[in-house]
Amino acid sequence: MEYLHTMVRVTDLDKSLEFYCDKLGLYQVSRSDYEKGRFSLIFLAAPGDKDSADADKRPCLELTYNWDPETYTGGRNFGHLAYRVDNIYETCQRLMDMGVTINRPPRDGHMAFVRSPDNISIELLQKGDALPPQEPWASMENTGEW
Repeated sequence: MEYLHTMVRVTDLDKSLEFYCDKLGLYQVSRSDYEKGRFSLIFLAAPGDKDSADADKRPCLELTYNWDPETYTGGRNFGHLAYRVDNIYETCQRLMDMGVTINRPPRDGHMAFVRSPDNISIELLQKGDALPPQEPWASMENTGEW
């Protein structure tokens, strides 16, 4: 058995691509537009997965964009996506500087949560051992749900 991808539905493709690519740092592996079915499938991957994503399209995040408007509710009941990062504090600061809310700050130097424009929870995990607690993260409160 091999892990291939996780699919999430998105309501605004431009905002979603800005979040996942420009802010989170994923890159687009492929895109297919299905005019007859009126939807697009965009596969994204983390830079550290580039070789396997380019060769086998895995592991990937599949964004499904239905061209006709739909309302999706309860993004939290999906669970979450998780990505390992080199420095949790630098990653969270970079995201904050780009306007992303840090819903669960990395108080422990190990884990943080943010949300996509469609309210999908994204868990960020520190690569290796947790970093020593530091301000402003150590005393920062949670914001909203994560």
